[in-house]
Amino acid sequence: MKPVIGVTTYRERSQWGVWDDEADLLPARYARSIEAAGGIAVLLPPTDYPVVDALTVLERLDGLVIAGGADVDPWRYTDVVHERTSNWREDRDAWEFALLDAAAAAQLPVLGICRGMQVMAVHAGGHLDQHVPDTVGHDNHSPGGDEYGDVRVSLVDGTRLSKILVTGPSVRCHHHQSVANHPGLVASAHSEDGSLEAFEDPERPFWLAVQWHPETQDDARLFTALVEAASG
Repeated sequence: MKPVIGVTTYRERSQWGVWDDEADLLPARYARSIEAAGGIAVLLPPTDYPVVDALTVLERLDGLVIAGGADVDPWRYTDVVHERTSNWREDRDAWEFALLDAAAAAQLPVLGICRGMQVMAVHAGGHLDQHVPDTVGHDNHSPGGDEYGDVRVSLVDGTRLSKILVTGPSVRCHHHQSVANHPGLVASAHSEDGSLEAFEDPERPFWLAVQWHPETQDDARLFTALVEAASG
């Protein structure tokens, strides 16, 4: 039986056909990547009752993806708002934090992608650098618009990620924020400018996050590893 993988979504004002309305949406590449890896993707839009609904949802899932999206509310890591931090979604923050609480309790396999990595860091008690160019002096991680930055990463030996990917890949990034610290989590990849690009929790069966967008590339090893963990 194929494992069922829940993926968090945006809730945005959108246009399609003759309609202009609020919609729950996510790029199809996430679902296609999960399907290609042998899983079934189920979309998880924000809910009005995040704590209760997260417990109900997790009983029916085999794995979880915290997807990319808007900035995390700086209130969640007790920081003042940077002038470039914007458009956070309180409903999505609350929903994803509740899902992570439930997933941690159930030892459910979790993969964080881009914003998902930042959510997982803050959930663990960590903090974010709110604008990467302030730290590294360039905008290669997010060139602007809908462009991805091509970033070379190096893997940390002995980590789960290094066993999944084997060699440091060239990845596609679209993030103007990054993880500053991540209590209890182990760094597993860095970019050439020193930015943290991945971390994991070696004490859990599968709790891993990457700052890049693997769903935009042909390399399916991260999704395959998630689906394999969810199958177990």
